[in-house]
Amino acid sequence: MGRECGMPSESLREEALRGLGRLCERPVRDAITSAPSNPGVERMEARFTGNAFEPHRHDTYAIGITLHGVQTFRYRGEKRQSLPGNIMVLHPDEVHDGGAGTDEGLRYRMIYLEPALALEALGSTHAALPFVHDPVFADASIVSTLSTAFASLDEEMDELLVDDIVSRLTDGLSRHASQPDKLLGRPAMQQAGRAREYLADNALRQVRSQELEVVSGLDRYALSRHFRALYATSPHRFQLMRRLQRAKELMKFGVPLAEIAAETGFTDQSHLNRQFKKAFGMTPGRWAMLTTASRKV
Repeated sequence: MGRECGMPSESLREEALRGLGRLCERPVRDAITSAPSNPGVERMEARFTGNAFEPHRHDTYAIGITLHGVQTFRYRGEKRQSLPGNIMVLHPDEVHDGGAGTDEGLRYRMIYLEPALALEALGSTHAALPFVHDPVFADASIVSTLSTAFASLDEEMDELLVDDIVSRLTDGLSRHASQPDKLLGRPAMQQAGRAREYLADNALRQVRSQELEVVSGLDRYALSRHFRALYATSPHRFQLMRRLQRAKELMKFGVPLAEIAAETGFTDQSHLNRQFKKAFGMTPGRWAMLTTASRKV
């Protein structure tokens, strides 16, 4: 993938060492540490050996840093590698997998950023999500931003801190992004935004197409096109992911999966299992086990 995807510069390595801990620290066991979330922002640290995630896709940006080992993943038809200190950016709704590329194991940290928050941070001059063509690169500024975001994995971030982190991350995305092919006009953005808010407010029940037509002022097909152009996913998938995020929150409290399935609008536990695996690359049972393991380390 060229020079950018190789070993980062000494200055970048020193930056990562100062802010993100010892890069040479080896994973102890497979585990996921899920930090308290903020609206539109989710933080996670993971340690793995071997293959970690099967092919899956989520409707957020994934912006992270490799701390230890060789991080491998398939993305947009190619096998990629990230080394300690490298930044990774995965675009919403793009299929990818992930795991450790060597027997030494893997440790990394990742922020999941909702597209709507990125658009809000970019301001009125942007009407499309920035697309970063090369998913692995070196960027000392983004390393510094991630260092700030991961100062404490045990605490929810202050609202003003979140604002600053989102602003800095979206600026970083813009620096590395190619120009989008098409831009939505302001009226279409507002109409799609109303539909998104309605879906978020009614995530745990079935929303009919006619409801969204009334809310947005668009016919269902135009809404689907505008929604995907703006948020890189469909209205249906956006609502599904909100249900799955709620399921993850309930899993933190040890709620049985059958109860979670019923509360989050899935027909049964098997339905939840299938959709969870498609979205996160593993079953909810394994996710719960790995997050529990992180609390025991």
